[in-house]
Amino acid sequence: MTRTDGGGWEGMDYRGWQDHEDVRRRLDAGADPERWGVGGSRPLHRAALFGPPETVAVVARQVADVDALEGGTTALWDAVVERRSENARALVAAGADPGWVGPGGWTPARLSLAGPDPELFADLPEARPGLTGSERAVAEEGRRLITALGDFYDDGLGLACVGGIDAAEAIRRLRATPADPELIAELDEDPYAYDLDETLRIVGVTTVPGGCVITQPWGYGPSMPGIHTRLSAGTVSYGLYANPKSGNQGSIHRDGICEGSDLHPGGGPDVGDSPEEVLFSYVYCNQAVAYSLAYAGLRPTDARAVLGPPDHWVELPDRDYWAV
Repeated sequence: MTRTDGGGWEGMDYRGWQDHEDVRRRLDAGADPERWGVGGSRPLHRAALFGPPETVAVVARQVADVDALEGGTTALWDAVVERRSENARALVAAGADPGWVGPGGWTPARLSLAGPDPELFADLPEARPGLTGSERAVAEEGRRLITALGDFYDDGLGLACVGGIDAAEAIRRLRATPADPELIAELDEDPYAYDLDETLRIVGVTTVPGGCVITQPWGYGPSMPGIHTRLSAGTVSYGLYANPKSGNQGSIHRDGICEGSDLHPGGGPDVGDSPEEVLFSYVYCNQAVAYSLAYAGLRPTDARAVLGPPDHWVELPDRDYWAV
């Protein structure tokens, strides 16, 4: 019998899918295997994203169609995108189709060739043909860049990633001047000892292969649009603010013009993306900093340009950087 009050999933959050025995009990008691919460969410997709393979198997046995769509994608697609390899294997074992054609014409099997577990479905016919040379280059650079950056806490970080110009040219375009060394020493000790308004115009600038990075490890300064209209003349810049309250916020400027704002770098592919966009977003899924750097064509060999110490600490002129 199917429950009608709340699908039988009352009180279930993302952590609940980790307990496959509780999921089994709920299903045995009549929980709806086809519906969770509101907005068309499906239990199998939740299990694929947040649970272990045992939960995936429990739910998959109850659904009418293991390849049913949520938000335009299958549970297998979501598991591959989110690097849940064991869950992806469990879904295929339950009958999910690794050859389902998803966003950008990619299948879960072929897309996985570009991820951190390229052998996941490499032996399946659905993974053929393999990656093209250009697709393989995107995947390999993504793995290199993500490894080079390493893991770090990025909440509150602001970046401007600019292709084709070095630190000296960026400083010239911004008309920045050397920052007070004593202030920099104090910021290095505790950047949050100051109000952000007092340090918003203090940024680090570093040359990296492919261009330069403007960083502010404690604030959103480098993501302000007025900075990018100046930096992106004749080139492209990608702005990132790792907002602790609302998540990563991105922007694209090209030749002084804003092409996109309030973006979600590292958020994974979207339905409607081009084949190239799907691949790029997959390679840098959940890697907002690497996504931002790579979008501008930057190829740093470590995280110094992001976290410091930069090549130059500078102070920006006092002007309205929200005006474009």
